[in-house]
Amino acid sequence: MDVAIMPKGVQRIELPHSMDKRGLLCYLEGNVHIPFPVQRVFWITDVPEGEVRGGHAHWSCDEVVFAASGSFEIEVDDGRQRFVTTLSSPSCGLTIPAGVWCELRHFAPGTVCVVMASQPYDASGYALDRSAWLQELSQRKML
Repeated sequence: MDVAIMPKGVQRIELPHSMDKRGLLCYLEGNVHIPFPVQRVFWITDVPEGEVRGGHAHWSCDEVVFAASGSFEIEVDDGRQRFVTTLSSPSCGLTIPAGVWCELRHFAPGTVCVVMASQPYDASGYALDRSAWLQELSQRKML
């Protein structure tokens, strides 16, 4: 994963993990292994073939996204730089800072996507239209 081409603020996260005959154990602590205290955790499963998840940005919430099982493609875009990669390891994820557009697609069957967020759910904090998001980024001087 070439971090030099990632949008502003997006980071690759490698979680500590331990593998032995009993399997793989991955763990994280907010403000230690990810750059914020975790206020919300959710997971996405059973995504039908061809469906896209995400398709939005948050104005004040940061997230970190992992493929706990299976794999999916993730695209992040800060309005200037777009980056696409596949997440397929439970110990490797991406941080998605506030203001960055994110789309998840091409879910392998049985995939479990886990997301940790820096804030509780707030529907008013989402940018759901890509064109309006780009215009708002410009107005907020985030471009």
